[in-house]
Amino acid sequence: MRSIQFTLLPAPDMLKRDVECFRIAHYSGEEGFALTVSPNGMPGIVLQQHHGQSPVETIITPSRSTGSIPTVYIYGQTTEPGVMNHKKGPYTTVQVILKPHALHTLLGINASALTHRLVDLHEFSARSLPEQLLEATNEQEQIALLTSFLVAQLKQEKPRDTFVEESLRLIHQHIGAIQVKSLLEHLNISERQFERRFSQTVGVPPQLYIRVKRFHEAVRLIKTGQFEALTAVAHALGFHDQSHFIRDIKAFAGLTPTNLSHHADDFHHGQAGYFYLA
Repeated sequence: MRSIQFTLLPAPDMLKRDVECFRIAHYSGEEGFALTVSPNGMPGIVLQQHHGQSPVETIITPSRSTGSIPTVYIYGQTTEPGVMNHKKGPYTTVQVILKPHALHTLLGINASALTHRLVDLHEFSARSLPEQLLEATNEQEQIALLTSFLVAQLKQEKPRDTFVEESLRLIHQHIGAIQVKSLLEHLNISERQFERRFSQTVGVPPQLYIRVKRFHEAVRLIKTGQFEALTAVAHALGFHDQSHFIRDIKAFAGLTPTNLSHHADDFHHGQAGYFYLA
């Protein structure tokens, strides 16, 4: 990963409710490579190019293969690890990491429509915006353009689902102990209504989202090296048993917990999601 340099930038105050952060990646190498990206529970916007073309040739997951990647696109939730096969040559990526609910609150769409999908940005913006992003002379200009686009979306005052946003706060605050049942009791809402609203706002059912965030926290804890045994990590995060822990690590990382722990230093950038060289 020495040829890839990452910079994380905080979201402007006006967007902090809906944007996690901005991430800039510079790859200075000449060889092609494959990057495995694990689910992180957050959608986003990506601008990536090398001489006006996408540097990514294909994105392959256990259930699908995507080619013809746009240079500027919006992506939704994913629940599988994806291998991004990069072409030869250097490239730059500017990425907006959105909050889990932001497809709904900023774009006003049913987030489940973008689950396991990516679409060209021009479907949600003026056609000139992708062109302006590609013509910008540096990353600062690109971030300014993306910020203006998101602020304009925010000012349209699309409806927010405060029940779902409160449930997300509780999930993130109590990831080692939270269950859908306790969310229903706290929010005083029926399971059927809650699951429908959560899927529309976030893109996946609440139980699946909890599994993804629990996996994300498991990787973080493994990387700290503070636990002598993987069973202690599983216990700290409230997994029912070791088999559930193994299942989720394999499902979201494509590795066993033991293999993940042996290569924990190869996983990068927890705030914006974990990824590693395939």
